[in-house]
Amino acid sequence: MKDSLQLPLIDDPISTVPVLVPMPVSRAYTYAVPAGMSVQPGSIVQVPLGPRQVAGVVWDGQTDQVDPKKLRPISLVFDCPPIASDMRRFLDWVATYTLSPPGMVVRMALRAPAAFEPEPPTQGLRISDLRPERMTSARARVIEHASDGLSWTRTGLAHAAGVSTSVIDGLIKQGVFETIQIPPQPVVPGPDTAYRPADLSDDQRAAADTLLQSTANARHSVSLIDGVTGSGKTEVYFEAVAQAVDLGRQVLILLPEIALTAAFLERFERRFGCKPAEWHSDIAPRMREKVWRQVATGDVRVVAGARSALFLPFRELGLIVVDEEHDAAYKQEDRVFYNARDMSVVRAHIGRFPVVLASATPSVESQVNADDGKYRHIILPQRYGGAALPDLHLVDMRRDPPAKGGFLSPVLLQAIGKTVEKGEQALLFLNRRGYAPLTLCRVCGFRFQCPDCSSWLVEHRFRNQIQCHHCGHAQRTPEACPECGTLDHLVACGPGVERIAEEVDGHFPDARTIVLSSDMAGGVRRLRLELEAIAKGEADIIVGTQLVAKGHNFPLMTLVGIVDSDLGLSNGDPRAAERTFQLLSQVTGRAGRTGRKSRGLLQTYQPKHPVMQAIVSGDRESFYAREINERERALMPPFGRMAALIISAADRAESQAHARGLRQAAPNVGGIQVLGPAEAPLALIRGRYRYRLLVHGSKQADLQSFVARMIALGPKVRGSVRVQIDIDPQSFV
Repeated sequence: MKDSLQLPLIDDPISTVPVLVPMPVSRAYTYAVPAGMSVQPGSIVQVPLGPRQVAGVVWDGQTDQVDPKKLRPISLVFDCPPIASDMRRFLDWVATYTLSPPGMVVRMALRAPAAFEPEPPTQGLRISDLRPERMTSARARVIEHASDGLSWTRTGLAHAAGVSTSVIDGLIKQGVFETIQIPPQPVVPGPDTAYRPADLSDDQRAAADTLLQSTANARHSVSLIDGVTGSGKTEVYFEAVAQAVDLGRQVLILLPEIALTAAFLERFERRFGCKPAEWHSDIAPRMREKVWRQVATGDVRVVAGARSALFLPFRELGLIVVDEEHDAAYKQEDRVFYNARDMSVVRAHIGRFPVVLASATPSVESQVNADDGKYRHIILPQRYGGAALPDLHLVDMRRDPPAKGGFLSPVLLQAIGKTVEKGEQALLFLNRRGYAPLTLCRVCGFRFQCPDCSSWLVEHRFRNQIQCHHCGHAQRTPEACPECGTLDHLVACGPGVERIAEEVDGHFPDARTIVLSSDMAGGVRRLRLELEAIAKGEADIIVGTQLVAKGHNFPLMTLVGIVDSDLGLSNGDPRAAERTFQLLSQVTGRAGRTGRKSRGLLQTYQPKHPVMQAIVSGDRESFYAREINERERALMPPFGRMAALIISAADRAESQAHARGLRQAAPNVGGIQVLGPAEAPLALIRGRYRYRLLVHGSKQADLQSFVARMIALGPKVRGSVRVQIDIDPQSFV
């Protein structure tokens, strides 16, 4: 990885270099290197682009054959470690694989422009041998605190001594303190790998030893930790993290949800004596800059973050862990479409180091790779400490229907009552935010729809709003129908978590009920406080969406009720069965993790469905075998390849015409077929009309070349038309 730091410097005054700028450009631009300026591949520079000055990266490859005297020169070389050669190769690979402009991929690696220059030192104070002419009690306290010879900031010393800053200023004038420059402090201290080693079970120790062999070899490998919920997968891969740190390497741990971060940070701190650096959308811009810079310099050794952390400029990256590797949140579907799990495997392959995938319900792709021997398969079949998995039962809603106007079966309500009486916790899961997914008028049938999307407005009764979950459009819930003007005849159709909480309050008014949803008031901070309260036993009944499905450890939780188990099976997504199985397995796995006897009740109208039978029987192998067989027969991933083209425009006819033009331009290549164009299930989002083309080919098909050729031969993008390319799509809406 250090080869990028040893490349020959380019300091010829008439030399030229390619510079890739973080813009939607397809290639690097050529710039002149001024006399006396030294750059190398990977250097982060500032260059003129039109009337602006932008940051860019000196790239590899040949420059344009242009007279250097006619080129614009590089304006500035930032005092920043260069982007390493393996990282540059990775960025090139991502751009080629996803058919994205290389400049947009580089943009993901340059997410903290203020960090390109070193953080300035802080002015500090250190006590000298002089003492004040007149000693006061305040001055004495200051001198006593500073007598250890350590450096202090002016305000920090004043606060510690309990005096005003004017007292400090007076001592500085008398020479009692000398001013020094304090270098920037690390965002987190280095992890202590011997701080508190875990007490591993025999299964965990065997799994950890296998991982340690991979980490010690310092070459590329992929290990899949496949363990039931509560089996201690995190403690196992912490052993690999510790070894990588001891070997002088940096570590990246990817997590799918910000909501998981707080609990994970606490577990990491218990093991290593400090927290890792965080990287996700909720951290403050100033902290993002510090983390980016200290990752580049190597001062930060471990990062825990969301998918975008994969593009941090690590100096000595030697291990990537992808926790909950099956989670759909790892797929980015904006600008550059990529799957962070798959890109992690590529990043590790290019950097020649190991990657660890962990899940209680692996993706079909990872399961097939493990079965084929491409991934090392590490299985943890038992929960840690002998805790038993919950007893799972189906509640047939045709035989045990809820009361009129309700959504909870008497069977589930009775189980909740018994659980609360014992001082234990119950979780009710429904993957629908808000109060109700649809509001309509009982008089004229008018339905509230988003003006900019082809979706219904979701009622949020706690906020007295109806809102679109695709574009964010929101308005106050009206009292009268806007179509017929009738008052008090608007009715909520179907349940969301708020409505389930309302029903729970009606049945159990004395119980402490908490609603957990990603759009709750107070954002991530309140969410973390609520999760802490649940873990401490300060709630009896929790009603939540999918953010409660994974990564949380609630000691008192002994009952999980799935309100609508069939919800994920009702769409045409080819991954619907897999995702439903994963989600329900993860949710029910929240119960009984500390050894208490626990239950899971799944309300369903399809008790004979293979997914439902696989969940309650615990026959995971049969489910995967059936799902893999169906994928193989249909040549669906991982036995075939897919690419989606999403064509959108402000005008429906314009979008449709462009989609048809692309379809007609598709090359005639054996083994690849183009389906569509068809109007997308969500045909209108944010005022843009959407059509989809689906390219399907064999496993060996060169989909990228096919799609690139189709785009090149197709109609030019004009007007409001926008074409997005999604290689290996996860969503079909």
